[in-house]
Formats: sequence, structure tokens, C-alpha cells
Amino acid sequence: MAVRTDRSGRAVVVGAGFGGLAAAIRLRAAGLDVTVLEREAIVGGRAGRFERGGFTFDTGPSVLTMPGFVHALFALGGERLADHVGLVHLDPAYRASFHDGSTLAVRGSVEAMIEEVREQISAAESARFARLAARLRALYEAEYDTFIDANFDSPAGLLRPGALARIIRLGGMRRVQPLVASFLRDWRLIRLLTFQSMYAGMSPYKALGIYAVIAYMDVVEGVYGVRGGMHSVASALADLAERMGVDLRLSTPVAQVEVVAGRAVAVRTATGERVPLDVVVLSPDLPTAYRDLLPPHATPPRVRRLRYSPSCVVVHLGIERRFEGAAHHNIHFAEDYEASFNDILTGRMQRDPSWFLSVPTVTDPSLAPDGGDVGFWLLPAPNLQRPPGSAIDWDARAPRELARAQQSLEAAGYGPVTAATVHSQVVTPADWARQGMAAGTPFAASHHLRQTGPFRPANVAADVAGVVFCGSGTVPGVGIPMVLISGKLAAERAGQMLDRRGVAA
Repeated sequence: MAVRTDRSGRAVVVGAGFGGLAAAIRLRAAGLDVTVLEREAIVGGRAGRFERGGFTFDTGPSVLTMPGFVHALFALGGERLADHVGLVHLDPAYRASFHDGSTLAVRGSVEAMIEEVREQISAAESARFARLAARLRALYEAEYDTFIDANFDSPAGLLRPGALARIIRLGGMRRVQPLVASFLRDWRLIRLLTFQSMYAGMSPYKALGIYAVIAYMDVVEGVYGVRGGMHSVASALADLAERMGVDLRLSTPVAQVEVVAGRAVAVRTATGERVPLDVVVLSPDLPTAYRDLLPPHATPPRVRRLRYSPSCVVVHLGIERRFEGAAHHNIHFAEDYEASFNDILTGRMQRDPSWFLSVPTVTDPSLAPDGGDVGFWLLPAPNLQRPPGSAIDWDARAPRELARAQQSLEAAGYGPVTAATVHSQVVTPADWARQGMAAGTPFAASHHLRQTGPFRPANVAADVAGVVFCGSGTVPGVGIPMVLISGKLAAERAGQMLDRRGVAA
């Protein structure tokens, strides 16, 4: 095993999602004794799994980009990702449908996408797309060390010589929509390369250009399917951690972090067990971790004032036939693109909805019985951070959302979905809240300017020494690549804390 011996200490990681597992693997690779405590009976956190009647459903993210971050974790253990997880480079990555009946595919490489744009739109637009792809790559490279793979102690961390100037020069401080539209002319292609800002909790008309790099991850770096479903990646990381010597304990909810003289010294489980530690990494949603695990005085005022990303309704469908004509990922755009964002961001259900369908059985038919399909229908929805008196009764509304999903799929030409449905499960913002996600959203705090980079909630607790956070609620933000990086940044913080205390051997 590739485990160093030049550092010692006891680290506890609370939660075995992508961020917690990444932190645990890195801490163990640095030589620490690491214990991971996971409340559920399976690993994965938001990337969970359930099975019904031969159908296997992923409960969380359906899009995997930048798998190099997963490769890096296996390399720390002296292993290869390919020996444990079957990745499939998707081509197309998405199939997009528009209100006028037209479709476009996001292809599996820049070269293939250039050809797609040439064939479907024009040679001139193809050339413009090539220039945009080059700009997105340059913007990602400029941001990586400054905004993404960076721990911040203050906003001064942005002032690295020339770095911020280069980001500004590349359009990072513009808005996503005008940045992309300054290169492209076709409205459909512009939508395909701007909708991703919703993952950051922003309309592309308001999101900073730095978040155009989410489209870079999709279009330039490519999108991957996973044999066995997305949960298989989390499961493989957990197995890797155990082979490296991490003590992974499932079905072990943590009740609180024990604090003595302003320092975390142990965690106590729900059964009363005390687990001593030198440093603790908390991977539950950051506001929830503050609220449930730390003393009340520890929560910074800025965390109490956070603004949150929109939420979503997810309808899981197991059907006894195929979704006719479906790609692995399918996105259906509203006619009034800007208004659909405005509705969600002002707390309303979309009047003209955009929605998303993932069909992982396109890549791995074994996830369903022969001849069947698994579908993951996602509709953006308001979070629970709403004015008094305007709350939606999501538990009462859930059956309507199942019917809406089935009707939308049938109207879009996927076949007689309602009659073919064998198993279904609806997940609403109320369900996300019950799972411990602040404001009932799986997309965490939004990424507007005052919650971006050094202004995002810090990954160290200001008033309790020895506490580090990882996950989408802290730096760098939302999405599997960012959460894996958050685990790396948390491990770096934990190592620094131990070094300052003289715990290192």
C-alpha cells in the first residue's frame, strides 16, 4: 500500500460520501490512523442506491466528469481505477430537445462536437464553437489553482500575481450567458453551453463567467457512464480506503463532536460510543454539520445567512419496456429559457419547465430486468428557503409529481411510460431536507459572488479547533469533481493542523 509513515495522528471522518472518502484516503495515504463513521448502511452519501424488483436506482448524481480526480485517489493506494470500476465515455454525452422540435447532441469530444455543429448548424458556427472550447479550456486552467484547488484564509488569496488579471481577461468576471453568446450565434447551442450554471444555483444571465467551466467539464473533458451505476464509484472508493487501512464503520450515526477548551477531542455516536481524535473532518452538508454536531456558538453568522441553490424533484422510474429513443442523458429545454430560470430563482415552480432524464440502462442494461429500463427524471424546483406563507406541501404534492413526470415523458415521445411503470419513487425538497440537506436542496449554498471562492463558507471551523469540513457546502463547490477536490483540501487543512500541534512524528 502507498501509505507514508512520516505523519501520525488520529483522524475521524464523519460521512462516507465522495468528499468524506476522498479526505479519508488522502489522510490515510499521509500516514494517519483514519476512522470513517457513516450513518447509513451503505456508503455514497448523496450518491446512494436502492433496489426494487430487479431495478437498481442511483439516488444522486447521474453525470460523471473529470474522472482523473478518481484515478488520483486510486493511485494513492498504488492501484488503478480501471481494475475496479467500468467507465464508459458517453457519445453523445447529452441529447438536447427544443420546443421547435429540433435536437442537438453534445458529443463525446471537442472534435466530434465541432463536426456535430458543422452538420447540424453551419461551418461558421462550428468554427465559433472551436474558439469557445479553447477559451473554456484556458479559463479552466487559469481558475484551477486560484479558485478551484485552493484553500483560502482570506480574500487576499485571490491576489496571486497575474492570476486574477488573467481570469478577468478571459471573461471570468462577465456573466455566463453573454460570455458564451459573444462566441456563438445559434440559440440552441448557447443554451446547451449555459444551462449548467443551474448546478451552481444561478441563472446563466447572472452567474459569473468562471462557472462556464462547468460546461468545459461536459463538452471539452467529456461525460462518463458507470457500469453498475454511479454508486459503484463510491463503493469502489470505500473498498480502496479499507484496503489502505481505513476503519470504515457503517450504520454508525454521529450525535456530536465533543469539544474541550475550544478544541475537538472526540466524536460521540448515537449509541454513546466515544471515538477520540486529533482532527475531525465533517462531510454532512456544512450548515447541518454546524447545527447538529457542533456547539451552537460555533456557527458563524455568515452560515446562518446563506442563500441556497434551487432544489429539484426527482422521480425514479423502473419500467418494463424501453424509453423509446432515449440517450443516457436527455435534456428538454423550455421555450422561454430565461423565464424558466427566473421562476425557480424567485421561488416559483416553472410555468414552462425545462427537465432532465437520465437512463443509465442505455449504458448498463443489467440495472433493469431484461427488456426494462431505469429512468431518473429531474425537475428543478424551489428550495425550502421561502417567504412565510408561501411554502409548498411537498408530501401532499408528491403523487402529482409522479404523474407529471410520466405525462412529460409520454408527451416527449418516450412511449407509454405510465402503463409500463413497475416501480417508482418520488423525492421532493422535503425529502432532501429530511436527509440533512439545508433548505431542502442537494445543490447546497448558491455560488453568487459573495458565496464564491474565499467568500464561500470556510472549510475550517472558526471557533472550534481541529474541525474541518468537506463537501459541496464549502470550497470549491458543487459537483462530483469539486467535492472530490474538497476532500483533498480538507485533508491538507487537517495535516496543517496536526503539524502546528506537533502531532506529526
